[in-house]
Amino acid sequence: MLKEFLSIHDLTLYQFNQILDLSQKIKEKPKEFKNKLQDKILAMIFQKPSLRTRMTFEVGMLQMGGEAVYLAPADIKLGTRETPYDVAKNLERWVDAIMVRTFSHQTAIDLSRHARIPVINALTDLLHPCQGMADFLTLKEKMGDLRKVKLAYVGDGNNVAHSLIFAAAKSGAQISVATPQGYEPQSQIIQHAQEEEKGNSSFHLHITHDPWEAVHEADAVYTDVWASMGQEEEKEQRAQIFSPYQVNSQLMAHAKPDALFMHCLPVHRGEEATAEVVDSTQSVVFDQAENRLHVQKIIMLLLLVD
Repeated sequence: MLKEFLSIHDLTLYQFNQILDLSQKIKEKPKEFKNKLQDKILAMIFQKPSLRTRMTFEVGMLQMGGEAVYLAPADIKLGTRETPYDVAKNLERWVDAIMVRTFSHQTAIDLSRHARIPVINALTDLLHPCQGMADFLTLKEKMGDLRKVKLAYVGDGNNVAHSLIFAAAKSGAQISVATPQGYEPQSQIIQHAQEEEKGNSSFHLHITHDPWEAVHEADAVYTDVWASMGQEEEKEQRAQIFSPYQVNSQLMAHAKPDALFMHCLPVHRGEEATAEVVDSTQSVVFDQAENRLHVQKIIMLLLLVD
């Protein structure tokens, strides 16, 4: 049984595939799941704002008969006004699960450790597992066998890149990550992925500083913002460093002719990707956004239904 959802790396291979398979089913036949979470309540803790995270979790609960309670940053002041321990011990007496979108990954770990109810990581500075699952659902829908997919990620080796690496390791996909020097994925993430590579012959992780090398013959090209929330002071510096990593039509031409363009949104057209690419027929960015809803509904079901 799924007890928490903090990282794709923590999932068994069965759980990973179960989430993808059931997500396809709930997407095709949502009415079959209409009242599965009746009388269940989700507390949604936000230290970082989001359109997709709030809407997909809240709508997902409503569509399955449950309720979601939004807790804004000022409502709790998690870590300053109240500790994760105290928040966990309060919420476990009122609601059935906790979703947290925060900065420090340790905050999500602490909430999960101290709460007697499931905790879902909706984003931390280290990982973005719900997005990673939605992305690989999108790839599965578009391409079928994930073991035959080559995904190229170009840009900052951030939380999105980390979760994509973990999802590739579970699925057996190939992933090439191109970042500027000093912005590579964290060594612990690479180490965890390499451990999984030993038992998965089709999975391969390649780290490079050359975006052209990364996207060569790729089935999908993925990028993310150059400055994430909390990095606003670095925006101008990062714009200069990352400008050679912009995903434009010239870079896409080095991937396969029908390669998908992917982005977790929000996107800054003209920065990490050109409008021509974002709005092209190869772009699946809104399919990814939609699939957040279906994946998260299944995650909540697996956590809350016996």
